[in-house]
Amino acid sequence: MKFSQSFTAALLLAPLLLGGLTSSLLATQVQAAGASGGGQSGHGEQAEPEPEKGPHRGRLLRDGDFTVELAIFETGVPPEFRVWADKAGQAIAPQNLELEVRLIRLGNQVDQIGFRVEGDYLRGDMEIYEPHSFVVEIDAKHNGTLHQWRYDNFEGRTQIANPVAAAMEIETEIAGPQTLHIQLPAWGELVWPNGAERKIQARFDGEIRTLHVTEGERVKAGDLLFTVESNKSLKSYSITAPISGVVTALQAGRGEQTAGRTLLTLLDTRKVQANLAIFPQDQARVKTGMPVSIQIPGLAEPVMAKLGQPYPTLQTDQSRLWRVTLPNPYGSLAAGQKISAEIEVAAVPVELAVKRSGLQAFRDFTVVYAKVGEEYEVRMLELGQAAGEWIQVLGGLKPGTEYVTENSFIIKADIEKSGASHDH
Repeated sequence: MKFSQSFTAALLLAPLLLGGLTSSLLATQVQAAGASGGGQSGHGEQAEPEPEKGPHRGRLLRDGDFTVELAIFETGVPPEFRVWADKAGQAIAPQNLELEVRLIRLGNQVDQIGFRVEGDYLRGDMEIYEPHSFVVEIDAKHNGTLHQWRYDNFEGRTQIANPVAAAMEIETEIAGPQTLHIQLPAWGELVWPNGAERKIQARFDGEIRTLHVTEGERVKAGDLLFTVESNKSLKSYSITAPISGVVTALQAGRGEQTAGRTLLTLLDTRKVQANLAIFPQDQARVKTGMPVSIQIPGLAEPVMAKLGQPYPTLQTDQSRLWRVTLPNPYGSLAAGQKISAEIEVAAVPVELAVKRSGLQAFRDFTVVYAKVGEEYEVRMLELGQAAGEWIQVLGGLKPGTEYVTENSFIIKADIEKSGASHDH
């Protein structure tokens, strides 16, 4: 992770993880959004006392002898507001109360909630979706008198100045569509392809008069290998390399008779073949021409190639070997190397995806942290299929949202340190 390489970032992070961004450097640059009723406190400050609760476990809002209880109800239904009111301790019939609630979310998005009578309470007309983090504005009118309240109800939210975030190497991206590359893992071994090895013999038997190469030497097609004097004609002729390659074995020397034997073995190392084992349950997913990413020990980056043809017979474990031809221009790859691979069996376009590196746990949710200005806040995600570094988002995040992709654990630590609550 880049963060561990930055001495400056380490100095800035230390007080964060030890319990507060209260150093003189950060105190002027990093502050959380204040909470006046059970939300999140600022860095280095004590959280406000828990708000007063009513008989329905809702927040009590008082204006003289007029009281409203505002509760989030979510038993058997999506979260919604329910409201009771009384004056001087006497319950007010819900039809005698005019009520409007506005939720101002991060980025100044406003949810306008109306109410209807149900039983002895007023019931809100929209779902209070996650996160339950907003400024709450309430207008309540009874007998011609308007009562108003405004309070912060923040959770999973913090504020970090941009220069500090940059020093901590907090990185963000814009959430949007992606193509998920669904991959099938496979394992195998490198071998030399058919025809890579050539065994060199003399056309006419005779005595080797000159040996022009040494074992391990790299030659080009047409290079001189031997000069041989024919036993029949006593004339000398040349043996040249039929391919470019490396002399892997030299089996005859100057003055020896060719005697119909192999004199030299030549290996073309410009290509190798990866044999990948695919088991029966995956055979239907695999087709010739699919992209393959092959990881070879000793190489920092995977080698990209295309899946070739399968062998006609099965292995003893019932797997089928599939060929993949790989370039080997520097001769660094060798037969016998054990390899792993990812075969791309499908490319699935999705409307919205985020990077897995940005995911964190918050309460019972998997979240990312949305960024608006210098504020960060959780976004609870409904996730779909995953592939590589991306994971599909089915709900909980709007396309075009800027979200944290790297070092999101810093945001999580700061929010947890602040003691933000989930106030119902």
